[in-house]
Amino acid sequence: MLSTTPLTDGWILRHPDEDGAGLPAAVPGCVHTDLLAAGLVPDPFLGRNETEAAWVGRREWTYERRLGTASEHERTDLVFDGLDTAAEITLDGRTLGRVRNMHRSHRFDVTGLQGLLLVRFASAYTEAEAVRGRLGDRPAAYAEPYAFVRKMACSFGWDWGPTLVTAGIWRPVRLESWSTARISRVRPLVTVEQGAGVVELRVEVERTRADAGLAVEARVGGVRARAAIDGTDGTVRLRVPDPELWWPRGYGEQPLYDAELTLLHGSDALDVWRRRIGFRTVELDTSADAHGSGFTLVVNGERLFARGVNWIPDDVFPSRITRERYRRRLGQAAAAGVNLVRVWGGGIYESGDFYDACDELGLLVWQDFPFACAAYPEERPLRGEVEAEARENVVRLMPHPSLVLWNGNNENLWGFRDWDWERRLAGDSWGEGYYLGLLPRVVAELDPTRPYTAGSPWSGSWAHHPNDPAHGTHHSWEVWNRTDYADYRREVPRFVAEFGWQAPPAYATLRRALPGEDLAPDSPGMLHHQKADDGNGKLERGLARHFAVPEGDFDRWHYLTQVNQARAVAAGVEHWRSHWPVCAGTVVWQLNDCWPVTSWSAIDGDGREKPLYHELRRLYADRLLSLHVRDGGLVLAAVNDSGEEWAAELVLRRMSVAGEVVASTRTAVRAAARTVAHVGVPPELAPAGPKEFLVADADRLRALHFPAPDREVPYPRPEFDVSVESGAVTVTARTLLRDLLLQADRLDPAARAGRGLVTLLPGERVTIEVGGWKPPLGQEAADAVRSALYCVEPAR
Repeated sequence: MLSTTPLTDGWILRHPDEDGAGLPAAVPGCVHTDLLAAGLVPDPFLGRNETEAAWVGRREWTYERRLGTASEHERTDLVFDGLDTAAEITLDGRTLGRVRNMHRSHRFDVTGLQGLLLVRFASAYTEAEAVRGRLGDRPAAYAEPYAFVRKMACSFGWDWGPTLVTAGIWRPVRLESWSTARISRVRPLVTVEQGAGVVELRVEVERTRADAGLAVEARVGGVRARAAIDGTDGTVRLRVPDPELWWPRGYGEQPLYDAELTLLHGSDALDVWRRRIGFRTVELDTSADAHGSGFTLVVNGERLFARGVNWIPDDVFPSRITRERYRRRLGQAAAAGVNLVRVWGGGIYESGDFYDACDELGLLVWQDFPFACAAYPEERPLRGEVEAEARENVVRLMPHPSLVLWNGNNENLWGFRDWDWERRLAGDSWGEGYYLGLLPRVVAELDPTRPYTAGSPWSGSWAHHPNDPAHGTHHSWEVWNRTDYADYRREVPRFVAEFGWQAPPAYATLRRALPGEDLAPDSPGMLHHQKADDGNGKLERGLARHFAVPEGDFDRWHYLTQVNQARAVAAGVEHWRSHWPVCAGTVVWQLNDCWPVTSWSAIDGDGREKPLYHELRRLYADRLLSLHVRDGGLVLAAVNDSGEEWAAELVLRRMSVAGEVVASTRTAVRAAARTVAHVGVPPELAPAGPKEFLVADADRLRALHFPAPDREVPYPRPEFDVSVESGAVTVTARTLLRDLLLQADRLDPAARAGRGLVTLLPGERVTIEVGGWKPPLGQEAADAVRSALYCVEPAR
């Protein structure tokens, strides 16, 4: 049987030009984390220390350790699951190979060899700039040369991320010793046919003996099958009767089956492959209709609205992301009602731990190939690397039932059309051959059970603009960049794959990341942790459209920018969900951060949930009430994305901001499963000017409509009572409290609140669970809570 020896210990990190003992190196890891552990660079996440670590990415580095390969087996391989990025590997002075791709694994025959193992990393800048010198420059969204090296693009910086260009052995490394043969690849094609689960395992083996008779025996769900290996490949097919289907969350359960395949030589087991699989079907409906051409995911025959979030690497140093951290972050997504996670193309193919968690949580995965916001050359050495990484990762990830879509790139087809690339390229290659040629061929050959789309955004062909909202996927960035979030309501795209609004991270996150700084929107650390072009200007202009912008009051600015972020995303999601099935999905930019930063995230770089996160829990719930202005009148949309009919009494109240009910009515609302019902609001209930608003209540859900921006609304001075118990805070309103927020991390950095923004009418109360805080006794606790409570106040 194949034996494995992990190589995690005994590594030393050196700079080639330096003598001395070197540094202890963690493997998996990277140079930055080793230097941090040794105290040789300051934490780049704090203050403006990022600039103090810039030199690291410009230097060469060497990992070394002694290696012995003595074994009773016929063959020993040195296997690297991930090397970041351009490196030469030598053993006892003998070159084993040279590599240049972070997204691939590498295997070297080291049978009988021993001595000093060296992994010499060139600077990724040196590698990228050399390729650019040979192939010529290409346009990109950023000046860094990320398009010329197969590496996580965002390590070169992004409009939410630091520039920390990594190097290192970032995934596990091991010795594998074996005799006769080993399993080199298994492609599990999992389908459902006529009520049965069908598993076709296509096996490839590597041999030391060409004449050895080999077979494979497979087991799935109690069903067994056996097949011979002819040469270096074979196929074994199993049929599992009446399997339990795997469903996305909200549509059913997520049963997983253990699949095992054993390579045999006679009765001797040589190698074993084990994975978990799930039975389900997936289609992508892009057919034409009266509204254009759609983009609807269909799982097990059920058409679904994708309640999505975009995922970026959860740490700029990906080797630090543990299985537990993936589970925690994706668990937060699931708890917010998310059913789809898009793995964005400027990052990585994530660890198997990521996809395992998605399998278990019922989170659909849309996987980008790693191309983002640049023209990518198609010549060698890049083309061969692109094909090799695509082939490896398609096979690596295809066992996971959560994976439902392969996507060729992020914004590159759009960039070619709209960002002046075509003129600047003057006929040079730019990636079209990957997205419309190579990648769809690889997916069709290796993983025909899943759909592929060429890019996001993409209208399906060059017959339409790549970002045409009537066709395929759409990225809505004009709103954040230039206009007001009310403009989300001007269009009904078929599928909104990116949109979002910025806000700063939680207060405790800022305090940790900017120690000792006198916080202000434009203080040095705040500006350094704002990477977007004119980001603060867009925040300010976005605020000014709705609020009187506070001058010199950082705490109010911090609160209002977070409110504005939640309101902006709500404006889009409420509008687009109300237009199901014409619009079949929203994928909010973005779920998470890779460091503490002002960004579009719902969960900040320290893992704290911003008000947007809690708003997503409302927006992405199975049932949602929202109010809309259409054709000159008000309409209530009752979105029912549950599997049962929704019938409820709807109470509509026209109210004054002083708390008086001006007019009211009761009516029935009924929405069939997976549909949206619309109820017209009687004209006499429409608010008359900024002193009034409309409240809609049904089944403990609420929708509000204020006809004027907050800066025009004569809110009363907020008055409320507070009571504190262990683990909970109760607020009772004596006046209208608009968007009340308890910032629990102001009570204690470890504290978390169980809910976000809530609007209370006079006399109403809300109890907010608070974890991680031990309140003081008596009035001191209530005073502390009052200092952490914020709501919209009358304009000053």
